[in-house]
Formats: sequence, structure tokens, C-alpha cells
Amino acid sequence: MANGQWYPPEWPDRIRAFVAGELVPVALRRAATVLLLRDGAEGQGPSVHMLRRRASMAFAGGAYAYPGGGVDPRDEHPVRWAGPSRETWAERLGLPDPAQAQAVVCAAVRETYEEAGVLLAGRTADSVVGDTTGDDWERDRAALVARELSFADFLDRRGLVLRSDLLGAWARWITPEFESRRYDTWFFVAVLPAGQRTRNASTEADRTVWIRPADAAAGYDRGELTMMPPTISTLRALERFSTAAEALEAAADQDLTPVLAQARLDGDELILSWPGHDEFTKHMPSGGGDAR
Repeated sequence: MANGQWYPPEWPDRIRAFVAGELVPVALRRAATVLLLRDGAEGQGPSVHMLRRRASMAFAGGAYAYPGGGVDPRDEHPVRWAGPSRETWAERLGLPDPAQAQAVVCAAVRETYEEAGVLLAGRTADSVVGDTTGDDWERDRAALVARELSFADFLDRRGLVLRSDLLGAWARWITPEFESRRYDTWFFVAVLPAGQRTRNASTEADRTVWIRPADAAAGYDRGELTMMPPTISTLRALERFSTAAEALEAAADQDLTPVLAQARLDGDELILSWPGHDEFTKHMPSGGGDAR
């Protein structure tokens, strides 16, 4: 039985064009996504919050993913900040500029609030807001989604401090060069703050779930849940942890070397692979035909 690896039907033709030098890669856009964790029943390990992208979405429609999205240029605007310095984050994320690092961290926090209603911020450097529900919160969230309000202005008007210490950088994946939409994406882990709850606040998702990483991976292996390679890879990496806090602590040791798919011609066969992740390798005839 085939697993649930997301593999769009246009990829074989695009890969052939790329290998033949007929396709020019589009520019990368920086992005961030968050694996939001919470502890389940004792002995069962943590669960992760996932959303299912609407089937009508042009990119990865029907696939399960995490809250996340592209960096807004305004994410570089000065914000109230707690946790590791921007310089420390720049070194950790492999970015040359502290402002760029802040933008990626801000995007992670902002997108989690926009899509899941969870906010990693507090009144002080050692507190977290306990409730983000209500009409006034929803108006601000909608203004963020519509880009009518910058994240910096949102924090200022509410007197909030961004808690960068509540995030742990987990992985970095870059969309293949033959894709028409390309992202340089940092994956983070975070623990659901006490008192807050997730909800499906995204117009891009038709379902959200809390699920144990092992159960989600098993659904993928059975072909029941569709996922992109970065999603299933990060899920498998979470399976070994007993608590959400343990996973967050382990983030400091995660390898952030960017993972970028490679396409090459080997005789009469095109091979698509992700370095270090052999399970995602695809083979296809160079003259046409389905991948396997």
C-alpha cells in the first residue's frame, strides 16, 4: 500500500524540465511553522496540533501540516522581546542579520496566533497570556491576517512581550528548486501555554486535530494521512519524547542544516531525493511515466 507522501501530479514534468535546464528556480521566501505540543495522559507522550489544508488550496491541498506561513517584511520592526537575544537567534537559525532572525521568530509566533489562536507572549518577560478569546482579540487577529496590523503594533497596543524563549528551533527545509512556490522554512517546537486552547482560525484549513506523533506517522504509513516530507520527518523525530517539555528542551541539539531536495538523471531514470531522508526518494522514467 502506498504511503501518504504528498507528490503533486505536475512534479514529474517539472523535474524533467529542471534537469534539462529548461526551468529557472523562483525566488525563495522565508517562512516559519510551529509544532505546538501538549501533554496527554500519563505514559502516552505529547500530542501535536495539526491542521488539514483545504483540498482547494493550490499548494499541498488536503495535506496535514502545522500552523505557519511566510515572513511579513514588517516582522523586522522593533518588538518587545524576551528570551535569547536576536544575535543568538541569528546564529542558531544560520542568518547573517539579527533583524532577519527576529522576523523569522516573529513569523512563527504571529502565524501560530493567526491560525491556531495561541499566542506566545505575555505582559512580562516571565509570564504568558492565559486567554486569547473574545471579540476584541478576534478583531486584532483578523487585522493581523488581513495585514492591516503589524505584529509589532499588535504587541505594543496590548502591552505584550514576545516570548522567544518559548520556542525551540527544530529543523529547516527548503522547497525543491523545481516547485513554482518556494519557501525557506524554519520549523519550531513550542508547548501550549496554560489556559490557552487551540482552534481552527485559519481559512486555509478544514480540520484541526491534536494527535500523537506516532499515531499521525502510522496514518501516513497506511496512506490515510497525506503529508509533505518535512511534516512526516519532524513527526518521526518527536516520537521518542515522553513529555512536551522534554521535546522543547531537546530542540537546542537539533540539526538545522537546510534540507533541499535534489533531482538528477541516472541513465534512463530520474531520481528525486532528500539528502539524509531516504524514505522520500522517488524514481521515474526520464522519458515520462509515473514516479515510484
